[in-house]
Formats: sequence, structure tokens, C-alpha cells
Amino acid sequence: MAAASTSTPKISWQLQEFQAHSSRVSCLCLGKSSGRLLATGGEDCRVNIWAVSKANCIMSLTGHKNPVECVQFNLSEEQVVAGSQSGSIRVWDLEAAKILRTLMGHKANITSLAFHPFGDFLASSSMDTNIKLWDVRRKGYVFRYKGHTQAVRSLAFSPDGKWLASASDDCTVKLWDLTQGKTITEFRSHTAAVNTVQFHPNEYLLASGSSDRTIKLWDLEKFTMISSLEGDTTPVRSTLFSLDGSCLYSGATDSLRVFGWEPDRCFDVVPVGWGRVSDLALCGQQLIGVSHQLSSVSSYVVDLKRVKKSGGSVIQGIPQDNQPLTEPKDPRGAALRRNYERPTTTCSSHRVKQRSDTDRRSPEGERRSPSEDEADEKLSSAEIYNAEDYKEIFQPKNAISRTPPRITEPFPAPPEDETILAIGRQLKDMSPFPDKLQTPPLASSTPVQRVEPIVVSCAKRLEPSAAGPPSSIQPPPPQPTATTAKSKPQPKIILSTRNEPIGLNVADFLPPTPNHRALSVEEAAAQISKGHDTMCVMLSSRLKNLQAVRAVWVREDIKSAMDKAVSMNDLSIVVDILNIINLQPSLWRLDLCMTVLPQIDKLLQSKYESYIQTGCTSLKLIMKHFWLLISDTLKAAPSVGVDITREERLQKCRTCCKQLKNLSNIVKNKAGQVGRHGSTFKELQLLMAPLDESP
Repeated sequence: MAAASTSTPKISWQLQEFQAHSSRVSCLCLGKSSGRLLATGGEDCRVNIWAVSKANCIMSLTGHKNPVECVQFNLSEEQVVAGSQSGSIRVWDLEAAKILRTLMGHKANITSLAFHPFGDFLASSSMDTNIKLWDVRRKGYVFRYKGHTQAVRSLAFSPDGKWLASASDDCTVKLWDLTQGKTITEFRSHTAAVNTVQFHPNEYLLASGSSDRTIKLWDLEKFTMISSLEGDTTPVRSTLFSLDGSCLYSGATDSLRVFGWEPDRCFDVVPVGWGRVSDLALCGQQLIGVSHQLSSVSSYVVDLKRVKKSGGSVIQGIPQDNQPLTEPKDPRGAALRRNYERPTTTCSSHRVKQRSDTDRRSPEGERRSPSEDEADEKLSSAEIYNAEDYKEIFQPKNAISRTPPRITEPFPAPPEDETILAIGRQLKDMSPFPDKLQTPPLASSTPVQRVEPIVVSCAKRLEPSAAGPPSSIQPPPPQPTATTAKSKPQPKIILSTRNEPIGLNVADFLPPTPNHRALSVEEAAAQISKGHDTMCVMLSSRLKNLQAVRAVWVREDIKSAMDKAVSMNDLSIVVDILNIINLQPSLWRLDLCMTVLPQIDKLLQSKYESYIQTGCTSLKLIMKHFWLLISDTLKAAPSVGVDITREERLQKCRTCCKQLKNLSNIVKNKAGQVGRHGSTFKELQLLMAPLDESP
């Protein structure tokens, strides 16, 4: 009880997971002003609008005839724009629940969209390598920017609305002058496709994230690179500056990284299992991240109050916790940079140079007749599914509820996993000795075995309610007392063949009653059903964990799925995954062995026979398929020069060899046991004999 009351809130947690479309989700976007609106686009050609933390769709926008590939909110979150595979773009007014404009001009998939911070302008990019600037109030584009040689993946306007940055698969980042319609400069330090680009909210700085796993920061006064942040372990796809610009958030596959620059450093790494996070947004003191897999969307929350945003370790070099950070070598790097100048009135003071109507139409025959546009827009509609949420969010009476609330935690953190709390409450209610026995954690859940002590424990819980002092109440002979429970030896191994009848006595599972009064059928059923409720909670938790592991397996690979299973600290989940991959030896890799071997140590020493069998099977597979590789690698003569790949493989082999030797000692001890387990471990001992001769 005390542990539950003193538990600290989580630093990150999953907010929700829901099915967003009838087919695969292809894109999504968070409202950056509030962090509380979500738009999703799918292969069903729809754009759905959601409130973060609610699984009910507010409205569904139709009109696209091809799958939606890109979606974006404007700054005030009153409009949303979506681009399709065909190259068409549609802009909707969310408050009026109607389409504003259909823009035709691109010849291939829309890859990125961005609203101008002040004017009614929209930038779009496509697989056709072109970037176009549109005036939403008109049907034609204002400018076309050409220069990239491959698809453009990300667009961003500068905070003052004068520049446009673009990131492309051609490994470059370009900076465009909107009024002149030409390139200002080009950055070429990335070695792979550039996936995202972000302007600093105040200073003349630009951040770009790439598939080369680096984030680079560019000085927009000197047009030079000032930092290369190399802490990410996966391609960088989502970045976001903090509101004050003091740090940069990067969403990796399994974590959130907080970076600083000058000098390059990583302030903090927060484990978050959000997978391939597609967008980030700030909401008060929390960071929201969203990802999608097949037709489902997941949202996650990171509590920024518990995230480090200063100090940290220098990325390049060995982290020294007891030494202060070194000062930057270039003193000019520490100087304050120029800040953006925002317009004080309307966007008219920084209007983009206009063209005539004829110039606004492209020469490739993209111009369409007014009747075609009108007919096309009539097919578009906004279907409101949740009228209450729609009125509250898009038609508020007094205040705009999309703005961040005054409270610091719009999405409160759960102190513990709800399933763990539910199990804890039930186990506490049913515990025969609440002051002496501790509730077994969910991490070692084995539902079949868990039910037995839970059902029996109902007896002791009801004893104090009987008439007279507790000592005067004698339990019936079948009911074990505390003394007999201690003296009775417990089985060392719980056999896996437990579906056979073992002569259970129903009276053992029912509480004693005063004067040995016979229980009614309803009372007996109520007592027995308590174990059923606990079983259901455990199985639900088991299913949830397995679904999470399966999602990682589908999205990434078996190694990542096993890492996810191990991180759950639930040995039963590891057993379930091992039982699958043990049937497919082709799935095994040396990296997977490094993850599995420490878990086999736990399985071999488990009290459950099924766990021991699974551990032995996995250990046999590793010895048969990998011991020769490990042994040959360790015995091989050193290579000439520096071979990084060989050094990495050598380190992995050393780690596996050390773990196998530890397991060999366990197997030797177990081999002396009597019965079928002894024979199994003897077979393993012979298979692992070469370990004794290894260096």
C-alpha cells in the first residue's frame, strides 16, 4: 500500500492506441499551436480529425480520389490541407466544416506541406522534385521553385515568413528567398536522404535530420554548419525545437533524445516505445509524439519537467560525469545570433510578389476550367461524427479550447500501469497473510499458476469478520493453516502437463464459515469467481504486451521485438516469443543471441517446467548454429589495419562466449538432478563441452 502511494509519475507513457482508418494510415500531423489536435490521412482517401487522448473521430473529410499522402494544419489550426498520390491538394476550413480550395499542379505524390506563418500562402513539394507556393485565396500557384534532383521530403517557413527551407532525398537542404523566387544557399554535408528540416524559433539557425542518423545545425548568417549531432541510433525523421530554443528534441525509434549544441551534447535520453514516430508537438510542459502502424495510430506523452535540458555529456568523446563541459573552441560560436523580425501588423507588409492570372497558371496544361473545379469541390465534404467535440473545439462560445490550458499537465501521467494496479488490488483483497507475503509482480506472470494461491486466500480474509476472537475459530481440516503451510514442502518444479485432473477438493477453495454453515450456490460461485476476475486481468495484460511486441516485429525486425519483450520485464512474454522463433532457426542472428542468452539464464533457473524446456531448446539452437562462428572468430589472427566490422563482430562473440560459459555452469549443476530434467541437462552438458576448451 505504501509503495503505491509513494510511486513516482512516469516520465513517458502511451496515451492511446486506436484504429484511425478502414485501411492503412499513410500520414498524420499534430497541431503545433495546441498539441491537442491530430489529423490522419489514409489509403481510404479520407482525412480524419481527432482530439488527442480521445479515440472518437471528430470529423472525416472526403473528396480525394486517391490515397492521402500528406496532411498539415495551419498555425491557428482552423484549416487543414491534404495532398494525395495524384498530386492534388485540398484545403478545408475546419470551423465552417467545408472545403476551401482544390489546388491542382503537381504531377506526382505530395510529400510535404507547410503553411506560411502569416499570409494565406501554402508551400507544397512532390515526388516530381518541384516546390510550389500557393495563394490559398486563388486557384493557381504563385511560384515554382526548381533545383532539387530527387523528391523533397520536408518544408519549413522561417519564423519571419521570408524564407523557405526544403529537405530532399538528394542529401541536400536548400534555402529559398520567397520574394525573389530563387535559392539563397544550399547545404551539402548529409550523406543520406534528409527527412526533416526545422527553423529555430528565435535565432538564425536551421536544423536538418537525415537517414544518415545525424542532425546538423546551420548558421543562417554565415551559411555554415555549426554542429553535427550524432547520438541517434536510427534515421532521424522527427525533430522539434523547444519553445525557448534552448534544446532540440529528436524522436528515435525507441527513445526521445534531447540535444544541445556549441558544444555538441546530448542532455538526456528518454526511453519511449513509440516506434517510428511521425510527428512531435509541445503541449504545456509535455511533449506529444504520434506514430502509425497499418490502420492504427498511437500517441505518447513525455513529461518535460523530468527531462534534462542542460548539462549532459558531450556526444563526441567519452562522457565525464565529474568534469564540467568544455568551452567551445571558437569564441564566436557562443555569441548571440541575429533574431527573426516578425511583422507587427498584418502579412501585407511582407507580401510575396504576385503574378498575373495568366502567369499563375503553369505551362504544362495544369489549368482547368472553373466548372471542373466547382464540380470537383462539390464532391468534397466534411462528415461530422462527434458534434459535441466539434462544437467545443472548432466553434467555442467564449474561448478557443485548442490553445494549451493553464494547467501544466493536460494529459496526467498514470502512476502505474492500470493492469498492475488492478491485479494488485485483487491480490491484496485475497491475500491470506497481507502483512507477511508480498504480491508477485506482473513481470513474472504465469496465469495458470497464479490463480491457485489467490483462490485459497479467500479463507483467511474472511476470518476476522466471524463472531468471537480469531483464535476461537478453527478452520476445517482440509484448509491448510499457516503452520502446516510452512512445514509442507513446496514442489521445486511446476510441471507443464497441468491439464490432467489431479483430484481437487472444492472445499479447499471455499472459506470456512461459523458453525460450519453450508454455503449457498451463489456464495460458492462468488468466491470462485474472484480467481476468474484476476485471471481475466492477467490475460488481458498478457495480450496487450504480446500485441505491442508483434507491432514492433512487423514494423522493424525480430531483434527489436525481442528487445521490446525483454524491456517489459515479463518472462512469460519472452517465453512466448522464443517458442515462435525456436521453430524457425533461420530467424536467429548473433545480435539476437546477445539479447536472448541473459534471458535463458533466468529460464533455466525457473520453477516452471515449460520455461526450462523453452530455455533448453533455445540454448541448443544457439550452440548448434553459432558456437562454431563464435569460436572461429575468437581464434582468428588479428587483421592488418583497422576493420571496424570485424571488431564489432569480435566484441559480440566475446560477449556471447562469456554468457555461454555462465550458462554452462548452470547446466552442470542441473545435470545432477534426478528425472527427465537431469537427462535434458546432461544432453546440454555434452553439447556445451567445447566451451571448457575455449580461451
